[in-house]
Amino acid sequence: MADQQLKPVAGLLLFLNFCMYAVVLGIGGWAMNRAIDHGFIIGAGYDLPAHFSPVYFPMGNAATGFFVVFALIAGVVGVAAAISGLNHIRYWDADSLPSAASAASIAWTLTLLAMGFAWKEIDLGRRNARLRTMEAFIIILSATQLFYIAAIHGAASRKRTY
Repeated sequence: MADQQLKPVAGLLLFLNFCMYAVVLGIGGWAMNRAIDHGFIIGAGYDLPAHFSPVYFPMGNAATGFFVVFALIAGVVGVAAAISGLNHIRYWDADSLPSAASAASIAWTLTLLAMGFAWKEIDLGRRNARLRTMEAFIIILSATQLFYIAAIHGAASRKRTY
């Protein structure tokens, strides 16, 4: 009975995480598109600028490029983990737990990596409202993803049905 009490909590956290990862992907996609459209223009006969960086972003600061790249990776893996978690919520047994837990754990560690770059970006300052929003979502996701992992592990059924 106690196992079934955490199922709605896990389902709510799964839905929340999916939506938040989708928002991170939307804002990260905007930032990447803007960087590609407004970055360095290098053509035939042009030399690379003296301090050329392949992760140059025309907005934000020196950490923005790394933050956006790792936030996009965390977002894609987070959405995939949510899809895998949906199968576990549907069956809610010990057989579906390993795939959901491993995908969620990988998404969480990538989110923690992006959160580290978010903190660095916050420390350096000079960023727009969209980047601040994405930073907030990544920081919140690092907590909610951990709570989701705890919810599905706490409710793991000890019985196997064959």
